[in-house]
Amino acid sequence: MDDRVFMENINRIRNHDREGLREIYEAYNPMIFSVILNILKSRENSEDVAVDFFIHLWDAADSYRPGNGHRAWMITIARNMALDYLRKHAKEELTAEIPEDIRNSRETHETKIVQHLSLTQALSVLSPEEREMIDLKILGELSFREIADILKTPQGTVASRYRTAIRKLKEVFQ
Repeated sequence: MDDRVFMENINRIRNHDREGLREIYEAYNPMIFSVILNILKSRENSEDVAVDFFIHLWDAADSYRPGNGHRAWMITIARNMALDYLRKHAKEELTAEIPEDIRNSRETHETKIVQHLSLTQALSVLSPEEREMIDLKILGELSFREIADILKTPQGTVASRYRTAIRKLKEVFQ
């Protein structure tokens, strides 16, 4: 589906026409499911998040702005939803595994805060494009070729942005 057809379907969704969502679903469900599965590693959980993605797409149609590539927009949403799912469930699993006396200790909270601030600080040195490369390459486990195809960007540019991002992150943690 090209950008023009995608925009037509988004406009149909904006007009509450379910047929627009159906066409996007049929064209992109395999891609969305794949992005989510690469992050979650669980078919069942990935199916749930993929369904949630298309529900969210119905609600988020008004936020789509043409010009930046509809595939990248959808992959970003799907990736974020998968990461949110991981964070939510990892936190629940971690909490269940940690004994209550340690869970309530001040040191544990301080350590979590320091780790979060360190990661936040490290990511703040990256440009949005570099953060996207890190997310797609590491979290999405996509190849440079796959990322280039999704973002409609030359493979060399993708690799260069990724190497630059990794170099910047190494500098922060040294």
